[in-house]
Amino acid sequence: MTSEIGVGLIGVGTVGGGVARALIERKEYFARQVGAPLVVRRAAVRDLAKPRSVDLAPGILTANVDDILGDPSIAIVVEVIGGEEPAGTYIRRALAAGKHVVTANKELMAKSGPELLAEAHRRGLDIMFEASVGGGIPLIAPLRRDLLANRITSIRAIINGTTNYILTSMAQEGTGYAEALAAAQQLGYAEPDPTNDVEGYDAAYKLAIMASLGFRTRVRPSDVHTEGISRLEAVDFRYAAELGYVIKLLAIAERTDGSISARVAPVFVPQPEPLAKVDGVFNAVQIVGDLTGTVLFQGRGAGAEPTSSAVVADILDLAHSLVLGSRERKYWDPEGDLPVESMDHVETRYYLRVTVGDRPGVLAQIAHVLGDHGVSIAAVNQKEANADEQTAELVVMTHRARESAMQAALASIRKLAVVMRVSSFLRVEG
Repeated sequence: MTSEIGVGLIGVGTVGGGVARALIERKEYFARQVGAPLVVRRAAVRDLAKPRSVDLAPGILTANVDDILGDPSIAIVVEVIGGEEPAGTYIRRALAAGKHVVTANKELMAKSGPELLAEAHRRGLDIMFEASVGGGIPLIAPLRRDLLANRITSIRAIINGTTNYILTSMAQEGTGYAEALAAAQQLGYAEPDPTNDVEGYDAAYKLAIMASLGFRTRVRPSDVHTEGISRLEAVDFRYAAELGYVIKLLAIAERTDGSISARVAPVFVPQPEPLAKVDGVFNAVQIVGDLTGTVLFQGRGAGAEPTSSAVVADILDLAHSLVLGSRERKYWDPEGDLPVESMDHVETRYYLRVTVGDRPGVLAQIAHVLGDHGVSIAAVNQKEANADEQTAELVVMTHRARESAMQAALASIRKLAVVMRVSSFLRVEG
């Protein structure tokens, strides 16, 4: 067995504590598998007095990151503090010091991953980031290696456990958004400030990473059209079920001739589809390749244990390569810079819920507007009527249409005197 491999942790919170505990409690097992003992030499935290979920030997904890970055006995730096900064600076300094890096940082890898990986490659180092997408679900390694022979045409994913739990509660229990969110926060599935999750930003970061790897190009989070779930109402889930659908926050990236599209939004998914059956805090990613066909990865996408599992696996991978004295590096190597289309070019079906005046000829006016913009109606149902207000609710399902045409039709529908409001507008992704 070769000499020890030193590990330095930047962050010992929920995930970092789980990583440290696994490395300590399973030290002998990991040493046999890797061929060398893995030793946590230092762990940097902001508050030395804060209680920890793991007992570390005296002298391990430090409030100074330089104690890790400047320690020549540390070969692998693990960053689990999240956010763009100071995490980005710490990782760049670790690379400059000749250290390999493991990170769970989706925001940083989505925004700066190609540059960081290129810098690591230039120095003969590697950055492992399996935990940045899907927690414990293996996604990054398959995209970097196992699916490399494929021309991937589509990535469709439920990739945020918080929003999937909320949407599942709204669908199965009939609760409103605010009530479902409060329950998720009480159970620890949602943060006190849930904006990143419920507005779709977290899913957009993850989709940018997967699309960049899968399509061998550069997709930035700003390229991803992003909508959240905070405007959904309980009635839409009831109507979705009646029509044979469920509502999911779907992250979708598709390759077309010479370009790609990328979007995150709540959508109607047909009940028979595998993604429609992914409930609670579970995640799933469906990838279509020209050689493999459709493959589905599913499991717990968030939480301390799954994320810690992915981080530790990356550490073991790097450590084993260090023992062997070589490394098979699968770097972010874009083939070209494919343009990312705007939403105007997307084609799909649509669901509309419109509150209108309860009088003859209303449907004809709406159908006329849709027809003028090249959007045809597949089905329409009149739902609840309010006799006091003399209003009715129409649910319209369209045939496949272009997004630009649908948006133009919506603008015209909102101007109709008989339309009180367009209460809901969702895409149908079948």
